[in-house]
Amino acid sequence: MTEHPEHPEHPEPPAAAGRPEQQHGGRPERRLDARSLRGLAHPLRIEIVELLNLDGPATATRLAERLGQNTGTVSWHLRHLAEHGFIEEETGRGTKRERWWRRVPVSNRLDTVDFRDDPDSRGALSLYLHEMVQQSFNRVTSYLGEEWEDEWRNSGTLSNWSNLRMTPGQLKSLNRELTELVNRYTPAPDAEADPEALPVIVQIQAFPRRPRGAE
Repeated sequence: MTEHPEHPEHPEPPAAAGRPEQQHGGRPERRLDARSLRGLAHPLRIEIVELLNLDGPATATRLAERLGQNTGTVSWHLRHLAEHGFIEEETGRGTKRERWWRRVPVSNRLDTVDFRDDPDSRGALSLYLHEMVQQSFNRVTSYLGEEWEDEWRNSGTLSNWSNLRMTPGQLKSLNRELTELVNRYTPAPDAEADPEALPVIVQIQAFPRRPRGAE
């Protein structure tokens, strides 16, 4: 399970926040370990990272207004996220009393098998996965509830294929090829956006299911 930031122009985070970083689609990738997973696995922290990811840097005050939370509470979670290397302060902006925070541009990779024999991390793992699924659901429902011009409405899609049968290797290959395709459409950090372009979210879910036929 890999999640990608939409703002890849910022410096890389400290390597101590997770395992050694690799490159994924030209961007740094961090494989979450038990410590970093526990540092992120909180509903409000995941929401904060989501807002910084989609809409760019913000202050604790602005985030608190959008989340309906107390500024002090949001500030505490921001410091916690920064300690674990998920966000960082945007230096040269703001004041000592009002700090700006931004998402660190790293793809967070979570391999659930890493936590198979770690009972202390199961709660954090379960919460994180639940919030990721809920986040994907919320993005779709928001899109469906919004008013869009026909040109944009006809360009989006909610697709479902349920008649495939694959081996684990084939499924892994499919997911890799889909990721490579999306990477081809991902602009370079210094690329100038088309005036007619809007931010686009691509959500791909590909996983096996157990057949429930008669035994």
